[in-house]
Amino acid sequence: MARTYEVNRVYELMFIVRPDMVEEEQDKLISTLESAVSSSGGKVKSMERMGKRRLAYTVRRFHDGIYILLTVEGGGALIHELERRLRVTEPVIKFLTVRIDEEQKRLDKIKKIREARRKPAPAPAPAETGGETAAVTA
Repeated sequence: MARTYEVNRVYELMFIVRPDMVEEEQDKLISTLESAVSSSGGKVKSMERMGKRRLAYTVRRFHDGIYILLTVEGGGALIHELERRLRVTEPVIKFLTVRIDEEQKRLDKIKKIREARRKPAPAPAPAETGGETAAVTA
């Protein structure tokens, strides 16, 4: 019998909107995406507006764009739906989704190893002045 269950993974969803998009419209787009995430059983971990930046190359005749980063926890179906919505939303000129949970596990593992190495070795017991020096000199 095959078990079917949804695995929640963490994704970063970076999208670029038109540089002339008003902030109220950005808020509306972000709230639409956040409601889509919550209705699909996912969770928005963070949202960051990175501001207006110069694009590396011209995209749809735009040289600048407003970058927005969403960190989302959910399954593959949720990400598929978010990407579909971004694809059909006219002000969005580019988007990219990256799964970051494996990278986060790897970084946590490296951090744990480094902390284990940093733990100082037990301090040597203070040497007795009478017994050891006498044995060495004799």
